[in-house]
Amino acid sequence: MPKHKTPAGPKPTLQEQLPELRPGQSIALLQELHILTREGKLNQDTRRKLKQVYHLVQFIEPLLAEVLAARGDVTLADHGAGKSYLGFILYDLFFKDKPVGRVTGVETRAELVEKSKALATQLGFARMDFLATTVQQALTDPALPATVDVVTALHACDTATDDAIQFGLAKQAHHMVLVPCCQAEVAGVMRQHKALSLSRTPLAELWRHPLHTREFGSQITNVLRCLQLEAHGYSVTVTELVGWEHSMKNELILARRMDHDRHGARERARQRLQQVLDELHLNDLAQRFAV
Repeated sequence: MPKHKTPAGPKPTLQEQLPELRPGQSIALLQELHILTREGKLNQDTRRKLKQVYHLVQFIEPLLAEVLAARGDVTLADHGAGKSYLGFILYDLFFKDKPVGRVTGVETRAELVEKSKALATQLGFARMDFLATTVQQALTDPALPATVDVVTALHACDTATDDAIQFGLAKQAHHMVLVPCCQAEVAGVMRQHKALSLSRTPLAELWRHPLHTREFGSQITNVLRCLQLEAHGYSVTVTELVGWEHSMKNELILARRMDHDRHGARERARQRLQQVLDELHLNDLAQRFAV
């Protein structure tokens, strides 16, 4: 007997495929970013990226709204922008329908910057800029204003997160939103002084083995970054970006500039920062985490 095919049910809608899809999100943008195919179907390979960006947007939107309400305008600089997923989606969801506000993507790879410029023009995102430069060079780039309200760095590798922090400090950013990536500099210095540390404290067992040196070095790097921000007058919150099934580089650092130094918090953070550098024999990096 020939088998009868079961009638196919209705194809799932895009909203059913991607329940977290935001209202008003441009389908054309998602297609250009290759999150959706030309037929409007979900590209599973980039779904994780979209979930990460959406999760980050939930943290950033209230900060943008807060600055906009306070001063009637808002600027955002996104460092290590890559293909500018974050910048484009923020512009589409927050900036597009407002008469003010500007997003600048900073990326070293010129070919990605040119593609982003072309896409912004195609979509009519007039208040988006892109600079093919390093974070350090962006500090003195005349295309950027003297102050920037919100600084973001999503998976900025190695010391690029530190450069983004320096940029935020120099530009007097009200908020910094940082998702650090691999950082080998601190671990390298710890390896150089490992024998001395092992002779002085049993806590050096935390980084005696090479794998632990790398992991502990990454952890202490972010601790030092938080202390540095606090010593410069920022209130710091550390949380997860998304679930571990989506990204192993999962730490999210949120820094808010405080108008007042409550109870000497800045000096306490500065002292604690120096104590950690001393204890772990990391004074070679005093300039990197200078206050």
